[in-house]
Amino acid sequence: MALIVKRAKGKTAARSRRHFRDDTVGKTVASASTMEADVRALDGDKTAKAKKVGELVAERAKAAGVEAVVFDRGGNQYHGRVAAIADGAREGGLSL
Repeated sequence: MALIVKRAKGKTAARSRRHFRDDTVGKTVASASTMEADVRALDGDKTAKAKKVGELVAERAKAAGVEAVVFDRGGNQYHGRVAAIADGAREGGLSL
């Protein structure tokens, strides 16, 4: 399992993807984004919303039976919103 973080201008998304033996075939197990209505409604900065995304993706992944993932930051530096997603996922109970 890999927790893959994607960033776009002003938006942050995280999804957990299951990789089978063939890396060209994958199945998304859980996902969360700052574009979801409940996350957009939160008061706070982008980092606070990214942390909520991490908590949501952890909750959804655990509901799908996933307990441990590898954190793939997608080439982004590990700070700010990217680190907030990882922190939120850890607080949500995922092992990174």
